[in-house]
Amino acid sequence: MVPIILVGAFIIISAAILVFIGVRNPTSSDEATLQARLEEFSQRGEAVDLEKIELSQPFSERVIYPIARKLGEVASRFTPQNALQDISKKLELGGSPARLDPTIFLASQFVVMVIFGGLIMLVFTVGQTRWPAGRIVLAALGFGLLGFFFPRLWLSSKISRRQKDIRKAMPDALDLLTICVEAGLGFDAAMAKVSEKWQTELSLAFARVIQEIQLGKLRREALRDMAERIGITEMSSFVAAVIQSESLGVSLAKVLRIQSDQMRVRRRQLAEEEAHKAPIKMLLPMGLLIFPSLMIILLTPAGIRIFNSALGGMFK
Repeated sequence: MVPIILVGAFIIISAAILVFIGVRNPTSSDEATLQARLEEFSQRGEAVDLEKIELSQPFSERVIYPIARKLGEVASRFTPQNALQDISKKLELGGSPARLDPTIFLASQFVVMVIFGGLIMLVFTVGQTRWPAGRIVLAALGFGLLGFFFPRLWLSSKISRRQKDIRKAMPDALDLLTICVEAGLGFDAAMAKVSEKWQTELSLAFARVIQEIQLGKLRREALRDMAERIGITEMSSFVAAVIQSESLGVSLAKVLRIQSDQMRVRRRQLAEEEAHKAPIKMLLPMGLLIFPSLMIILLTPAGIRIFNSALGGMFK
């Protein structure tokens, strides 16, 4: 019994450490830490010793993270390319949360599966309730399967939340784009103004487009890639209208104003749609929580009177 508990605890702790390492931002945090160490040594006027800088980093940076990275590289060799491409596409739609790459995300599914299954085995092994070994294994497999799909559910919620935020921000952003273009700015400078004005998912998408254009990518290709990374029809129609106005020589300010009006109407329609769904969504909490409470409050006095009457004496 004790070895099983120790093995389960070791598996859970190891899996939790790997999940923490996979979710963190590896590239930017490592580069920022190294840069901070170098600046600190340069300000002191000391000679830069790479070994000393390496030893001054935390234990997780020196030992745990490199081991996890090597394990991720090994796991990527056995991962199907179609699965990696599908996960990469969904991560792009989700805005690359925590800067996860497909390999670490796929590994996190197995890690969470081990955590869920290990926790169930640990609970039913240590707890007072003694279940048969077969039932414990079936429960662990069921919760492990739930844990395997849990990261995908989390990613799907991130995608839907990001797309909803972009839909809400598009009319205001297009209004600002229209004002900037009418004031004489170019389309690229107008997108830069939008990215500087707000800190939203849409402004981050515009900032990435500006960076790609500065690196040499054509504007229409950068805009199409942005539409694919966002994955909503409103952005696809906006990008198509901008590219068509650029190729045909139509006034961009007029196109942006039309697109802004359409986005605002679309946002109002989506709000009305959500309002119409509200009564249906309220049925479940009303049926499970509100109606039983009302029945208890209304029928309890009548039940007490019936119980104290002659009719209630028949059941005593």
